[in-house]
Amino acid sequence: MATNDVSKTVSKRKIDPFTTFVPFGCILILCAYFILAPENSTAALEVIRSFLGDKCGVYYLIIGLGFFLVSLWLSFSKIGNITIGKPGEKPKYGFFSWGAMVFTCGLASDILFYSFCEWIYYYEEAHVIGLGDINEWAPTYPLYHWSLIPWSFYAVLAAAFGFMLHVRGCHKQKYSESCRPLLGKHTDGPLGKVIDILAVIALIAGTATTFSIATPLLSSVLTDLFGLAASKYVSIGILVVVCGIYTTSVMNGLKGVNMLSKICMILFGFLLAFVFILGGEARFSIETGVTSLGNMTQNFFTLSTWTDATRTEAGFAQNWTIFYWAYWMVWCVAAPFFMGMISRGRTIKQVIMGSYIFGTASTLISFIVLGNFGLGMKVHGKFDAVAQYHANGDDLYQTIIDIIHQLPLAPVFLVVLALAMFAFYATSFDSITMVASNYSYKNIEGDEMASKKMKLFWAILLIMLPIALIFSEGTMANLQTVSIIAAFPIGIVMILIVGSFIKDAKHYLAEGKVVDTESPKPAKAKKKK
Repeated sequence: MATNDVSKTVSKRKIDPFTTFVPFGCILILCAYFILAPENSTAALEVIRSFLGDKCGVYYLIIGLGFFLVSLWLSFSKIGNITIGKPGEKPKYGFFSWGAMVFTCGLASDILFYSFCEWIYYYEEAHVIGLGDINEWAPTYPLYHWSLIPWSFYAVLAAAFGFMLHVRGCHKQKYSESCRPLLGKHTDGPLGKVIDILAVIALIAGTATTFSIATPLLSSVLTDLFGLAASKYVSIGILVVVCGIYTTSVMNGLKGVNMLSKICMILFGFLLAFVFILGGEARFSIETGVTSLGNMTQNFFTLSTWTDATRTEAGFAQNWTIFYWAYWMVWCVAAPFFMGMISRGRTIKQVIMGSYIFGTASTLISFIVLGNFGLGMKVHGKFDAVAQYHANGDDLYQTIIDIIHQLPLAPVFLVVLALAMFAFYATSFDSITMVASNYSYKNIEGDEMASKKMKLFWAILLIMLPIALIFSEGTMANLQTVSIIAAFPIGIVMILIVGSFIKDAKHYLAEGKVVDTESPKPAKAKKKK
């Protein structure tokens, strides 16, 4: 079948009302609840969060460590040699183009936001202080929270979805379909419908959390540049503009997404180079980064299994590690599906290791350069970001602006930062809109695109809940709770997907169709004289 970036009209393609209009109704109800009853909605979220995050927190930790270990096993087993597509098929996209789309299709805007400031959260945490030198451990936890385990979620599921789409040629791009090898006929029954509804709700929850967490930073940048009065209406205006950008881009299919992702990486590289070269903390950033990587590597399994069972550290694991794992899990509906779509021609091992190389490396560099710039100024007595954070009334967004103002030519940096965040938002929600649109059909080919009307429907739907959360002035705890709740059932589905993928991949290997493209070809036998 020919691959085109434009939408196609296929007679067999029919809209699935269950996975399209049921989520729409749920979102309308949630939006009304958050806007009309902000206090009651906050209380309800707190009760659910207390049960899932506090009482069942170890569940998220086990899934996180398990996915990381499975990613290594898949890569270096025979399954890792399977080509996503026809045996021996070459990749459709070059490594940079593919890697740029991989990095920007998920939480790139959040990575940029948290790179500046996450160390500030940990600087006064009793648990982090108790580990040793706070100037070494405050920048260690951000690297841990944003690297190997969260990217393993994406990498493993991207390989599973890519195998389903391009090897098995599945005509249903749904979460439930990826569970068919284990669920069998139940995939087409009520259980499959429940899985699909959970997936769409999780997708929307992840979207809402991302927009609601990082958008205020973009709002603060614009108010600082243009002297606007900070308000929630500025944030809502930003969301509308972003919606217009990613809607326009997604209408051009993968060609538009590919081009926008490259622009993102160029802007991202400029920001990193700007801070590294002109910030005056290059040596400190490198040395602290190396130390932090060493701390994370040496203590990886301890960090991955620490639950704070006695709750003597004010629930640090529940408030941070468990939240981050849940946050990445709700994004596992869209980002890995998109990664699987663009990974045709790569082996399972190349998809997993490539995700680590490009995605994790870009993330680590961002935290090491941007985060250690602020920490370095505090250590060297140039600017105390922690004290400024408290002086700003614990306003993290304003504190980031204050950190940026310590740079030479700060207005130039702010302009590029605003452009980068707009671009990151657009590419992330390009991929989500594309996946969600395909999700709305009962049958759709692996390389086929949804109609423009369906893309427009989802582009508008995805922006509604973030606006409602901003109207309700949801706190960070509320935003974290949305992800923790949505991630709980999705974790079970993720386990089913991986089990199904391994079972189906073993059957594929038994069929003898796999071609090991990474091993050298055997030498030809010499002819006998």
